[in-house]
Amino acid sequence: MNALPWINRTVIGIVLATFLSDFSHEMCTAVLPLYLSTLGLGPAALGVIEGVADFLVSLSKLAGGVVGHHVERKRPWTALGYLTTTLATGAIALVGSLASLVSLRSLAWIGRGFRGPLRDSMLADAVEPSHFGRAYGLERAGDMLGAVAGPLIATLLVWSGVEFKTVILWTLIPGLLAAASIFFLAQDRPTLPHSPFDPVRPRPGWRAFPRSFWLFLGGVFLFGLGDFSRTFLVLLGARQFGESSLHAGGALSTAILLYTIHNLISALAAYPIGHRADQGNKFTILLWGYVLGVGTNLLLAVGGTSTGGLLVVVLCSGIYIAVEETIEKAAAAEMLPRELRSLGLGLLACANAVGDMVSSLYVGYLLDSHHAEAAFGLAAACGAMGVLWLLVIRARAGIRSPR
Repeated sequence: MNALPWINRTVIGIVLATFLSDFSHEMCTAVLPLYLSTLGLGPAALGVIEGVADFLVSLSKLAGGVVGHHVERKRPWTALGYLTTTLATGAIALVGSLASLVSLRSLAWIGRGFRGPLRDSMLADAVEPSHFGRAYGLERAGDMLGAVAGPLIATLLVWSGVEFKTVILWTLIPGLLAAASIFFLAQDRPTLPHSPFDPVRPRPGWRAFPRSFWLFLGGVFLFGLGDFSRTFLVLLGARQFGESSLHAGGALSTAILLYTIHNLISALAAYPIGHRADQGNKFTILLWGYVLGVGTNLLLAVGGTSTGGLLVVVLCSGIYIAVEETIEKAAAAEMLPRELRSLGLGLLACANAVGDMVSSLYVGYLLDSHHAEAAFGLAAACGAMGVLWLLVIRARAGIRSPR
């Protein structure tokens, strides 16, 4: 069989959809902490919103993996996930109560979570295993470039005096284009038609997953317990650059700009990291990324909320997020046969989401109680457990990159 083209219609459709969807999503994310402040809601409310959303997204990611495990055509289901996220995100501008905000943010993340394993499985089908790192790196670069464009546009709109709710309504346009990109550009991998008289081939069950994958998943989960939502960077930036109120326009736009720089760094790092991983050991690169994540949280714990400290945190966080989100999926895709890939990527995403939920909840609570050192120190400790876990299983169980 001839090698699949490296850049093809499906890769373009997925990367474009990722860019447009994150353009939409991150426009809302950038102003969400600030929008909450105008409603009298603080860090604890942000932690609840992000934590509950992460809990539900963990279930939806698992659901997406299960659906992908049982269907051959993943494109319509993926497009539905993009559409759900778009409509729920835009509707946030129409409500003002905490319950409504939690519900809509959660629905948006359910759609986002559901589509993830389906999209990632389609991307793995579109390229050869020798290009997994580059494919996921390019997809992450598209994600983060959207996460640059979204907050940047939000910053310009805030500077020009546009209300937060209006900014959120504008997210509908790129979001709808993202769903269209998946539906009209991406393609499912063709399969041989089955005769109606042929028995249905049973799908492999949970026991078919290799032991190395479960061990790898344990390390991902432990690290995720310290991997809180990056939305908190906006809040920290607004506190640092503002006077005493989050309503100061200059403080708000500066905080959003800081978040934009974070995403730009991650976008620039994602593809080179994926390319390097295709040529070397993915497991080792992931471990170094995790170590950088632990160091980032330690810096926040010991004074990284100062202006200089925040700038260093933004740089380090952007790089380690690029490593984490690119290499975790590339390594998992190589560990698993195609018939287990959708479900396995769903399990991976679910483990990450549960960790993010727990970390967002305790970081939000501790920040609201004015215990920043404890919040980020605990996050660093959890991340360190993930690093140690992966080091131990690599030494004892021989876990390596499949290359």
